[in-house]
Amino acid sequence: MAFQLDDAEESRQATGRCSESKPRILIVRLSAIGDCILTTPLIAAIRERYPDSHIAWAIDKRAAPLIEGHAGLDQVLVVPRHWMKSPSTMWVMRRQLKAGRFDMVLDPQSLIKSSLLGWLSGAPKRIGFGYPAGRELAPILNNVRVVPTSEHLVDRTLELLKPLGIEHADAVFDLPRYSVAQSILDFPEHCFGKQKRFAIINVGAGWPSKLWPTNRYAEVVRYLGQRYQLPSMVVWHGEERQIAVDLVADSMGFGVLAPETSLRELATLSRRASLFVGSDTGPLHLAAAVDTPTVGLYGPTRPEHCGPYGFEHLAVQPPGDRAGLKMRKIKDNQSMLQIDVSRVCHACDTLLREEPKTLSVQDQLDTATAQ
Repeated sequence: MAFQLDDAEESRQATGRCSESKPRILIVRLSAIGDCILTTPLIAAIRERYPDSHIAWAIDKRAAPLIEGHAGLDQVLVVPRHWMKSPSTMWVMRRQLKAGRFDMVLDPQSLIKSSLLGWLSGAPKRIGFGYPAGRELAPILNNVRVVPTSEHLVDRTLELLKPLGIEHADAVFDLPRYSVAQSILDFPEHCFGKQKRFAIINVGAGWPSKLWPTNRYAEVVRYLGQRYQLPSMVVWHGEERQIAVDLVADSMGFGVLAPETSLRELATLSRRASLFVGSDTGPLHLAAAVDTPTVGLYGPTRPEHCGPYGFEHLAVQPPGDRAGLKMRKIKDNQSMLQIDVSRVCHACDTLLREEPKTLSVQDQLDTATAQ
């Protein structure tokens, strides 16, 4: 079976408790930023199948700005950090969720913190992943358990729609065109002139194990400038500034330091870029979601699971078998150090030359790593 119902859920379905044409649906995906972006295709798929449905999303406040204003969403519930540690906050969340009168919950995160929110909502149908894709107590709190067959996070998430009768959904991100300061809108033209193409280089990463050396990024910037006359905008946030400054200083004038940008501002800049290069982070997935060709650098994570989604993107990873990697448990960036500059430049060549993109995602990964 693709999914399993517990006895209580089978009984509830038999009584027809929810409206089949206008269901009230809650998506619970709290974090991280990249994973939230990769979850957004759920919205379009639900809206296409149930155009009159009420769709809400419970999300961490750090990622909320990216989905607020999404055309397919009716409601965004911002969940405070560490809400599970405060009984009073839990009570407030329960009251807010109950007020939504949700018929069903979709729990792509399938952890205790997400499944507990779904349970607190009182929704009679709570759809999540069964073990091992579902972890902790999530497969107990969720009463419809999907057994995923896909590898990539986007495709796995869309499998949660099977109990809704949605078997084959296209991955449509449809992120909003955000309102940002005029200075951000003017920045590319100020640096590169009207109609001038540029690349974006993102030097930061959420985990130290995902960092690629600054001098190697600088080599890529010089390569893009010399081979394609393509300058690069180096983006950063918070403590990443010094890394970005060092990269620009080593770029032979082909790199420009961007102002510190919010996620919404980065999305706006990415829409205008010809290429985005960075490691497996939220900004990479954000650029891919707004249809900017991306080259992702993957060390401790697997592009088969969370690579930039779509044929117009490529992922570069170290050669060899990496099946034993423990992702976040890796304490250094040794796997990232195994990524050669030449492989990253080759991936950039493939996208900038606009070669036919008819390969499968796995074939593209093999192409980017085999050279």
